[in-house]
Amino acid sequence: MPEKVVTAIEHELKFVAEMDYAAYFLTVYDIVRFARERGILCQGRGSAANSTVCFCLGITSVDPTKFDLLFERFISSARNEPPDIDVDFEHERREEVIQYIYQKYGRDRSAIVATVTQLHQKGAVRDVAKAMGMSVDAINKLSSSIWEFTDEWFEGKRISDQGFNANDPHLLKVLDLTRQFMGFPRQLGQHTGGFVITQGKITDLCPIINARMEDRTNIEWNKDDIDTLGFLKIDVLALGMLTCIRKGFDLLKDHYGKTYTLATVPQDDPAVYEMISHADTIGVFQIESRAQQSMLPRLRPENFYDLVIEVAIVRPGPIQGDMVHPYLRRRNGEEPVEYPSKELEDILGRTLGVPLFQDQAMKIAIVAAGFTPAEADKLRRSMATFKLSGLVTQFEKKLIDGMTGRGYTEEYARRIFKQLEGFGSYGFPESHAASFALLVYVSSWMKCYYPDVFATALLNSQPMGFYQPSQIVIDAQKHGVKVRPVDVNISKWDNTLEEPEGKYRAVRLGFRQVKGLSEQDVAALIAGRTEPYTAIHFMRDVGVSQGALERLADADAFRSMGMDRRKAMWEASALSDRPMGAFKGQQSASEFEAPVELPKLSLSEHVVQDYMSTSLSLKAHPVSFVRGELAAKRAVPTADLSKFRDGNFVRVAGLVLVRQRPGTAGGVCFITIEDESGVANLVVFQSLFEKFRKEILRSRLLMVEGKLQIEGEVIHVVVRRCYDMSSLLRQLNQKDEDPDVMTLSRADEKDEYVSQSVNRKTQVRKKPVQLEIFPSGRNFH
Repeated sequence: MPEKVVTAIEHELKFVAEMDYAAYFLTVYDIVRFARERGILCQGRGSAANSTVCFCLGITSVDPTKFDLLFERFISSARNEPPDIDVDFEHERREEVIQYIYQKYGRDRSAIVATVTQLHQKGAVRDVAKAMGMSVDAINKLSSSIWEFTDEWFEGKRISDQGFNANDPHLLKVLDLTRQFMGFPRQLGQHTGGFVITQGKITDLCPIINARMEDRTNIEWNKDDIDTLGFLKIDVLALGMLTCIRKGFDLLKDHYGKTYTLATVPQDDPAVYEMISHADTIGVFQIESRAQQSMLPRLRPENFYDLVIEVAIVRPGPIQGDMVHPYLRRRNGEEPVEYPSKELEDILGRTLGVPLFQDQAMKIAIVAAGFTPAEADKLRRSMATFKLSGLVTQFEKKLIDGMTGRGYTEEYARRIFKQLEGFGSYGFPESHAASFALLVYVSSWMKCYYPDVFATALLNSQPMGFYQPSQIVIDAQKHGVKVRPVDVNISKWDNTLEEPEGKYRAVRLGFRQVKGLSEQDVAALIAGRTEPYTAIHFMRDVGVSQGALERLADADAFRSMGMDRRKAMWEASALSDRPMGAFKGQQSASEFEAPVELPKLSLSEHVVQDYMSTSLSLKAHPVSFVRGELAAKRAVPTADLSKFRDGNFVRVAGLVLVRQRPGTAGGVCFITIEDESGVANLVVFQSLFEKFRKEILRSRLLMVEGKLQIEGEVIHVVVRRCYDMSSLLRQLNQKDEDPDVMTLSRADEKDEYVSQSVNRKTQVRKKPVQLEIFPSGRNFH
């Protein structure tokens, strides 16, 4: 082992001993040990990942000697406080860990930290409007008009399109009070996982309360309070991707006979990095967002440290500090990599001379500006997440004077300060990015080699991540995975893997995909499924509720019994006024009724009902039914955008998946739309956003025209005009693809379904279609 590394380890161990933190590390180790003994996946991260002690104890998976992580980021003698250790656990099983802590230390000596919930955006305007006597309808309209809070909104200039009088004195008073009310404390809540453990009774130190959740105790002071007082805190956090990976490992063991852990997944696989470089990352941890997918083909990660950089670079801190483009230009050989001194080359060598991490900012302050480690830690704290902006500027004079006094030019010193100032919004510590990068790689590896396993685990871990189940299923199908529908005789609660079909195993959708269906009803259905069901009333007899039967019928889950959606709903409805067991000896409830020839649903109606009941459809994509109308308006499928040239004008349309307007984007709105062929990324500049605000915020089906921007594999449409085409979706419950109505029937023993033509019948609905099934997209403000 190099002498430098040995010296660093000795230095750290000496500090840990002097500060008497051994008991703290062993407490965290004990919690991690409990989780691993019970098969709960966990991963340490944050500043403690810099610690050799944490690495040796197995709390973290990042080797600090490999990454040369900054020791003072973790602990320093000038900070009379314990280190901060974050451990992520599976989000579905974290409660087991929490209860272990309560059981071991007692609820009188352990409690979760409180948080003070502040009023933001919609909550503030709704509370004020209600107090000012506005009607419920008016409150809902006012709240729905919010995209962002600007001076124009508070002055009433952005709400006239909602039917409000922008000059109404009462309304203007409501808006003015909302401006004042935002930021006020609203209520006390639970911290995401910050635990306080004390030697004596907590009540001797601070007040405690019972949480609303059973068997949980909270202290009444928040995180900042206990930091000031120096209380020991351990963060027991939840991470959905750990749940997904653990479920994926279980499926690999059960269906492929392979056993993996986070440490044993094959490393540095070129095929995995190739997939990542093509932005084929839907569902992958941390790099699935639109911004990350735009960055991946530019950065083209080739090794693990590239993933560390990828995780850290698409953040407000590096973006605001103008670090992204210089790094990409240097990586691609478009500008030389230069260092003003050898000491800065040692710090910035792996990031090509561009500071991307908080750790580097601290090292620069120490080496180039003469900061002490304690002062550098204060600089780090001023850059910490969620802190008020502007605190970094307190260090401006000291940093610039220190650098110029050591021979650096003032221009370079100010450029470094500007980059560090960007971290005031959000800058990642290198150790944090390294811990996340491991989960990025593992989830990418699973998606690359076992897309059937990955999609199933991802669906079984919802809600989490960036995409809805429909996008996860579509992506799996594009990777050659066969997906089969929910069925009362085959499905389980979770989505499952069945026999191989092609290269991968087929995915059977589980009952968890059916909206409103309870696990209790599913348990009764499965327990009574000793042999295949042949009639709906047999399910009623084993304890499945009437509501559950109707939801299953809505989900078209009776195909294996020879019934389509409408016939199943008819049969289920016939049971509603009959006592349980009334049909013993009968094959169907309809034997008590005169034969009725039910009209068949069209394929488009089936798709509408699929989205209503399960939020996805295996039969078709909604946009495919209006392709003719869109083509008549010269809108091309999203998959065809790659056939055009950079700068071409195009029209494209699709369901709105996501709208984003990041604070670092200068008012630019990013929109992702989806049609039957894929997705398209739209860029809407601020002036155009104001012009087409109504279409952008309200459209479920959005059509745009604009200029194509192609940079390698990254394709955007820079929008010039927007059209709300949502009215086309309202036609789907009457619309047919062909003169004949399309219905679905059992095709063969593999449970595939094909289309067959039947005679057209008068369309009759039991209930009207609720078109909210096609949501107007997720909004991130």
